[in-house]
Amino acid sequence: MRALGLLGQVDLPAQIAAVPRARRYVRDLLDGVDHPHTDDALLLLTELVTNSVRHSDSGRTPGGRVVAVAHHDGTLHIDVVDAGSVGRRPQVYLDTDPDSGGGRGLWLVQQLSTAWGWYETSAGRVVWFQLAGKVAP
Repeated sequence: MRALGLLGQVDLPAQIAAVPRARRYVRDLLDGVDHPHTDDALLLLTELVTNSVRHSDSGRTPGGRVVAVAHHDGTLHIDVVDAGSVGRRPQVYLDTDPDSGGGRGLWLVQQLSTAWGWYETSAGRVVWFQLAGKVAP
């Protein structure tokens, strides 16, 4: 089994302006590996960073965001790390009002990713997703 190869990592402020910065950074990384699901990766990254800024304690206090991008045997793996939130956990909402402007982020992650999940670490909460596909060496 090959080791997980880190493509890059970036620390971003917990502000909505971090979303396009994260997208640019990851797009530049993925241009180098020619992943077939780059558009899906950027959409799902957008959802996770937006959720992180809006719903985690990082978005309510000074702090940063870490986006780590790695690949293993052709699978793209993206982590978004934040401070988490004591009262909230990532969950998929199935009954979102179709006229609302939100509430579908993790549903999209669930639908489009090969796998996704979240866990707590000493560094904070990690929400991740994977997209299978051939990644050039």
